[in-house]
Amino acid sequence: MSKLVHAQWSSRMAFILAATGSAVGLGNIWRFSYLVGDSGGAAFVLIYLACVALVGLPVLVSEWLIGRRGQKNPIHAMAELATKSGQPKAWALVGASGVLAAFLILSFYSIIGGWSLSYTLGSVTGRFSGQDIDGIGAIFGNLLGSPGILALWHTAFMALVIWIVARGVTKGLEGAVRTMMPALVLLLLILVGYGMTTGHFGEAMAFMFRPDWSAVTGGVVLAAMGQAFFTLSLGMGIMMAYGSYLGEEVSLLGTARTVIVLDTIIALLAGMAIFPIVFANGMSPSEGPGLIFVNLPVAFGNIAGGTLLGLMFFLLLTFAALTSAISLLEPTVELVEERTPLSRVGATIISGVAVWVLGIAALLSFNIWDDVLFFGLNIFDLLDTFTSKVMLPLTGLGAIIFVAWCLERNSVTQELGLTGGKEQLWNLVARYVAPIGLIAVFLAGLF
Repeated sequence: MSKLVHAQWSSRMAFILAATGSAVGLGNIWRFSYLVGDSGGAAFVLIYLACVALVGLPVLVSEWLIGRRGQKNPIHAMAELATKSGQPKAWALVGASGVLAAFLILSFYSIIGGWSLSYTLGSVTGRFSGQDIDGIGAIFGNLLGSPGILALWHTAFMALVIWIVARGVTKGLEGAVRTMMPALVLLLLILVGYGMTTGHFGEAMAFMFRPDWSAVTGGVVLAAMGQAFFTLSLGMGIMMAYGSYLGEEVSLLGTARTVIVLDTIIALLAGMAIFPIVFANGMSPSEGPGLIFVNLPVAFGNIAGGTLLGLMFFLLLTFAALTSAISLLEPTVELVEERTPLSRVGATIISGVAVWVLGIAALLSFNIWDDVLFFGLNIFDLLDTFTSKVMLPLTGLGAIIFVAWCLERNSVTQELGLTGGKEQLWNLVARYVAPIGLIAVFLAGLF
């Protein structure tokens, strides 16, 4: 049974904060900045921005447009718009793929969010003080090897996500991002300020921003294109769901530009906060998740004020994880709430518990089920690989093709406020450039 009244964002700023919060996740805290430093510095940033404009922005706008026009969950929004446009209802599979992808991603994302909570507590108790690389490595290894402890933190993180989402669009989603996003930026700025005192801030800035065009290869361009797509939470049904709560008065293109700028600034600030500490302690910036959960705690445990710095950093990481996680749960909750008699609270609990159960299977792949493999991958890695390399690019591709080729072209450009040369540019990018880019990302992921 569909609900008669569809929730709405209270303001454009609330929507911007929510969309940016979804985009700013754990990967932004280390991966984007590392890619910048390892792939040509400022050269990579310029390529990334071009990819955002040519791939990320049109897909983001398309997903918002589908959600706003459909005013329903991604599956039924796609089905209804397809019917109105004389297209097969099978287009609903694009929405279904996005909702399923978000569900699957949250199941293992919550485990990493649990790690952040665990390390936040560890920072408070001084667990990392005086530890060397072997000591921190043992702490992390013991965490992964203990199914009960992993399940406890996974449960705590999912409970926070369920509590926030159950409160609804205004009190829950908006209330959370209005608090956590400013706090996240403040923590970042404090850590950047500390980075300036390490004596290695210039080295970090050179690593991230010195242009090195010789480092730019075809692989780097594909990496920039993939990052431009994944960092904006595209292909997950999130932006369709968020778009369904959006009023007609909001400019989709203008808002998309704002979200992209904020997302990029926060990602770069994260690098400016992390890498001075990394270089000051003789660490490699290419450690990936190990940099966050093994290397940096060593630094925090052996520098003056490290306990407070570590606490701020892992709070930052937890906020980033939560703002993304609540957005990942939303598409499933919206679907269940609209298509069943359940209330918002009931839909959230049912959806959240289902995610939690799958997450238990994923966390067991680090210990009890470490020998359970599918296609040579454990459950955690299978979920990660299948969603990121197959489901997300194909869902994004379906969304942009549907908007660019199936919806009436003039109605789309009128809704976006485009005329003349801008209209022609949009049609070129949305119909050809963005789909080709997404196909390249998909093929690169496979091979």
